Amino acid sequence: SVVTRPAGEVATGAARVRTGEERRAADDIGDIALRVAPDGNVLRIRDVATIRVEGADRGRAAFVGANPAMVIRVERGPEGDAIDIQARVADAAVAMRPSLPEGVTVDLVRTRADQISDRLMLMLDNALSGLVLVLLMLFLFLNGRIALWVAAGIPVAVLAAIAVMWLGGLTLNMISLFALILVLGVIVDDSIVVGEHADFRVRHMGEAPVVAAERAAVRMAGPVLASTITTVIAFLALAAIGGRFGDLIKDIPLTVMAVLLASLIECFLILPNHMAHALADSVKEKWYDAPSRFTNRQLDRFKIAVMKPLMRGVIVARYPVLAAAVLALAVQAALFLRGDVQFRFFNAPEQGSLSGNFAMLPGATRADTMAMMAEVQRAVDAVGAEFEAEYGVNPVAFVMAEVGGGSGRGLSGAATRDADLLGGISVEIINPDLRPYSANVFIAAVEAEVRRPPLLEELSFRGGRFGPGGSALSVDFYGADAAVLKTAAEALKARLAVFPEVSGLEDTLAYDKEELVLNLTPTGQAMGFSIDTLAADLRDMLGGIEAATYPDGPRSAAIQVELPEGELTADFLDRTQMRTVGQDGAAVYVPLADIVTVAQAAGFSSVVRENGLRVVTVSGDLAEDDAGRASEIQAALRAEIVPGVEQDFGVRARFSGQAEQEREFLSGATVAVFLALLGIYLCLAWIFASWTRPLVVMSVIPFGLVGAIFGHWYWGVALSMFSIVGIIGMSGIIVNDSIVLVSTIDDYAKKRGLIPAVVDAVADRLRPVLLTTLTTVLGLAPLLFERSSQAEFLKPTVVTLVFGLGFGMVLVLLVVPAITVVQADFGARFRALRRALRRRGDGRMRRAVGGATLAVVVLLMAVMGPVMAGGALPGWVVVVWPGLAALPVGIAALALVVLGAAVVTAGVWANGRRRRV
Repeated sequence: SVVTRPAGEVATGAARVRTGEERRAADDIGDIALRVAPDGNVLRIRDVATIRVEGADRGRAAFVGANPAMVIRVERGPEGDAIDIQARVADAAVAMRPSLPEGVTVDLVRTRADQISDRLMLMLDNALSGLVLVLLMLFLFLNGRIALWVAAGIPVAVLAAIAVMWLGGLTLNMISLFALILVLGVIVDDSIVVGEHADFRVRHMGEAPVVAAERAAVRMAGPVLASTITTVIAFLALAAIGGRFGDLIKDIPLTVMAVLLASLIECFLILPNHMAHALADSVKEKWYDAPSRFTNRQLDRFKIAVMKPLMRGVIVARYPVLAAAVLALAVQAALFLRGDVQFRFFNAPEQGSLSGNFAMLPGATRADTMAMMAEVQRAVDAVGAEFEAEYGVNPVAFVMAEVGGGSGRGLSGAATRDADLLGGISVEIINPDLRPYSANVFIAAVEAEVRRPPLLEELSFRGGRFGPGGSALSVDFYGADAAVLKTAAEALKARLAVFPEVSGLEDTLAYDKEELVLNLTPTGQAMGFSIDTLAADLRDMLGGIEAATYPDGPRSAAIQVELPEGELTADFLDRTQMRTVGQDGAAVYVPLADIVTVAQAAGFSSVVRENGLRVVTVSGDLAEDDAGRASEIQAALRAEIVPGVEQDFGVRARFSGQAEQEREFLSGATVAVFLALLGIYLCLAWIFASWTRPLVVMSVIPFGLVGAIFGHWYWGVALSMFSIVGIIGMSGIIVNDSIVLVSTIDDYAKKRGLIPAVVDAVADRLRPVLLTTLTTVLGLAPLLFERSSQAEFLKPTVVTLVFGLGFGMVLVLLVVPAITVVQADFGARFRALRRALRRRGDGRMRRAVGGATLAVVVLLMAVMGPVMAGGALPGWVVVVWPGLAALPVGIAALALVVLGAAVVTAGVWANGRRRRV
């Protein structure tokens, strides 16, 4: 009667036969006849059933306060513009408000485009500030015309990079803008080197402007090309990092590569022509060149009075200088090993929103869920009032509660739970920059305020976070049956609940309702019942029958035939009669209890298996406000809490969630570091046509960690994955000045001795080294002092580059010259050693050097063997040198290695010295 069906065609297809009527209204369905008696009485559906019409998704309901509410989610597609979409949604909301019924409002919540706009403006403001500082530094060291043309390369390179990004499908987002800021000061490095050298050739060598511009470009082509390629290689190595965090940072290497390649093209194809015109008037003094003239005069005096004598002293004391650099690296490494500098893999910036979800125990009703929802609403309002009294402003901006489903990410395993037992709440709080406390403090207060009824199974609050990070705390238990795993999960949650920094604890193994397992008795089998037909009949009785479905506008509708709720009581199995056919063919009804046995069993709504093993995951959130405290909790979780649960319940555990993502990221970062160093070495080997010269240039890379770790300690910032990104990028940038300096030393050494070449090269390259470093550092400086919470997660990269490159400048000017001379020392000593070993005489010296070397090697093996095997120094070493016991094992072992290397070096030097005498 409800659904029409085609029955065929007549009259050779001229007419179609269709049966049934489209009765879809409640009254029409009620008039459908079920049976017609011989006397004409009609039994209709409305005589035996109650008909009601229910809306779609009737199990889920939302409330703002006590008022019913609904949510319309608008999300952009992959090619959509979030800012434009939100503006259009806002216009649509404004247009429809006048036509709404009285009392109905439309509120736009979680308007992420506003936050996107704020973040983009934040990055643009910092970019402009950095650009101004870079320009001021250029005009302070270079005359106005040269500085102008060098600075002109910035917009050219940036615009060219944006065009390349557009062709490559990249977008302007927080990460790509951050990448542009990262290279804001690096962009001008190539132009600074070429422009400064052209100016040097005009002022000190008297060359014509056109000749100076041409020769400067040719002379610096190799070093500049090597500098650009090494920087590109270092950043491009970041593409080797896979996973979700690799996707997060993939815009950085692509953006940096586009900018630097554009800068390189501009430096050699555009700049030299402009430099030739700019240098033509460089001998004329202009009023606007007064700052650069003053700066360069003072710098020239500094080079003569300080830098050259200092370099002579560095060369004389080159071994102590290198020892001091190693000591500085060891001291900073000790800061990290001792825990003064923490490591927090990923600390996503918090959003101005949080969500709470709860689940009631089986046996609770929808009314119980509604009461729990009201309690959570009350707790949020109460905490908001408390914070308003304490801080002067209520942090709660919008609250919406739900029953029949969860909010935000939802509870683990919620898909298999009864929807009427689920509820949630979404809370929008004011911007993080407008409150002196984090969302974790608010969450902890709400959790403490909520009164938990006996029928509550689980309650979890989570703060909103940006980024791809998983749960901060996530532990998988396996290796036991479901009941034991559940007990272990509850034990872990109880042990973590004592930490106020931990919130949102939940597990994936939810309790199910009590199960009644039915089995046929021999009597039931003899009466013709089967377990399949019995299950089908009971399923129809308990779950209802879908009698018909039909289209209803844009959706589909269904007619459901169900028993009334009053029939589905606890004694249902005792009252139920099952129908069968008797021996005479008549229908016979027998009690269900006479044909089945009933067994009770408690179970779980779902059990997750991985590789055939039952697995339950316990997850939670960890406040990152205090990095030291968060590290302590993580350490206690790994060293004490989880091993204790494993021992108490006989289960096995592994760390998942963000810990698993961290392992994946660090594995990719290790590959990226190796590829970056290998690529840089091969590039330098090609440029210098030497296998050993690149080692001198690359020697500054590990010492860059001195400034990076010190910067994190001084700024109070924990090391993170963005610090690793900065370190990989720094490895390519920090060698740029070293490349130019070493190439200049090699060029000067062709016409003079090595030591005078080193002294003169450092003095001559002081200005470009200082200028390229300052422009890079100042380009990032505004982000370093940025207080907005939106930029906090980028600060580790900024700290790494600013302090690493700042200290790297000192390394380039002090350590690289020392290593250059030391390399020459070792070359001379090993050549002398080879000559000594080739001579038949002087066997005693050969034996002495060989014996000393062998003794030192054996000594180092005796020390490093126990260190590598057990992580501790041998007892005899501590007795001989008690001071080593106070140092971390790694630092102590490093000190012994340096000492051993010094002994071998001294022996080799003594042999070479004796042969010369």
